[in-house]
Amino acid sequence: MIHRSIFKFVGYSIALTVFLLFLVEFCILFFSSFLWQIDSSLYRILKIIDYNLMSVIILSLIVGYSMILYLVLRKNYLYFITVLEAVEAIAEETTDFIEIPYAELNTVSQQLNTIKTKLQKNARAAKEAEQKKNDLIVYLAHDLKTPLTSIIGYISLLRDEKEISEELQHHYIQIVYDKAERLGDLINEFFEITRFNLTKQILEIENINVTRLLEQLTFEFKPMFIEKNITCKLDIAKDLQVPCDVAKMQRVLDNLLRNAVNYSYADSTIVIKVEKMDDVVKIQFTNHGPTIPSEKIIHIFDQFYRGDNARRSTTGGAGLGLAIAKEIVELHGGSIYAESANECTNFVVILPEMS
Repeated sequence: MIHRSIFKFVGYSIALTVFLLFLVEFCILFFSSFLWQIDSSLYRILKIIDYNLMSVIILSLIVGYSMILYLVLRKNYLYFITVLEAVEAIAEETTDFIEIPYAELNTVSQQLNTIKTKLQKNARAAKEAEQKKNDLIVYLAHDLKTPLTSIIGYISLLRDEKEISEELQHHYIQIVYDKAERLGDLINEFFEITRFNLTKQILEIENINVTRLLEQLTFEFKPMFIEKNITCKLDIAKDLQVPCDVAKMQRVLDNLLRNAVNYSYADSTIVIKVEKMDDVVKIQFTNHGPTIPSEKIIHIFDQFYRGDNARRSTTGGAGLGLAIAKEIVELHGGSIYAESANECTNFVVILPEMS
C-alpha cells in the first residue's frame, strides 16, 4: 500500500508538472497575441509574472505537490487510524468480526480476524488448562482422602482393640489391603493422565495381531467374567493385523473392556467386534446394562467424569480410564464415541491405517 501511494504521488506529480508547463506555454502564446496598453492593470500583472516566471512555476509546483501529498497521505492516515482501531478490537472479548470499511484493506481485515480467532482460541485453551489443573487438585484431594481415611480408621481399630478376634483381624486387614490397592490405582491414574497432559507422547507404530491381543485380554478378564457370570464373545477375523502403538492400544482395549464388565448386568453377554473397512479399523464393545442418559453420555470421555456416583467406589477409579483411552485414540489420529439405548451400550473406536 505504501508503494502504491508512492507511485500515485510520483504519477500525479509528473502529470501536474507537464500540465503546468503546458499551461504556461499556452498562456504565453495566448496573451502574446494581444496588443496591450502600458497603463493596463492586467498588462502590469502579466509583466510581473513574466519577470518572475520561474519563481511562479516553482511556487505553483510546490503548492501542487503539497496538495497531492496531502491527498495521498490523508487516505493513508485514515487507513492507519482504522487499522489501529481494528488492532485494539482484537483484545475485546467479543465474537464480532473486525470490519474495515475500505476494500483495499480486506486482506488486513481477514488477517486481523484470523489473529483474533487464534488469540481467543489460545485464551480458551489456557482457561481450560487452568480449570483442568484445579480439577486435578480437587479430585486428587477428594479421591485420595476416601480410601486413606478408611485405611487409617481400620488400622486404628487394629491398634486400639485389645480383644479383637483373629477372624475380625483378617477381615480388617483385607479391607485395609483393598483400600491400599485402590489408593495405588488412583495414584497411577493421576500420574497417567498428567503424563498425557504435560508431555508430548511419541507413538511406536508397528503391525500387531489384534486378534491375539484381544484373545489374551479376554483371557485375563476371566475372573471378572466368572464373578458376574458374564459371557464374552469375540467377532473378529483370524490374525487381523492393525498398525498401532501396542502398549498404548492395549491400555485402550483394557479400559473399554473393564468399563463394559463393570457396568454390565450379571448373566449377560459382552460382544467385541472388529471390522476392517476401506482405510479404517472399527473396534466395537457392546454390553448390556443400564442405559446411559444422553446428557451424561456426551461427557463420558471427560476427565474425572463418572456417570454413576452410586457405584464409584466399586466400579470406578478416578474417572480417568475413558479420558485416557480418548487421548490415546486421538493420538493415533482416530476417534472414539459411545452410544446407549434400550439397556445396550456401545463404545466404538475408529482407527485409520497408519504407516
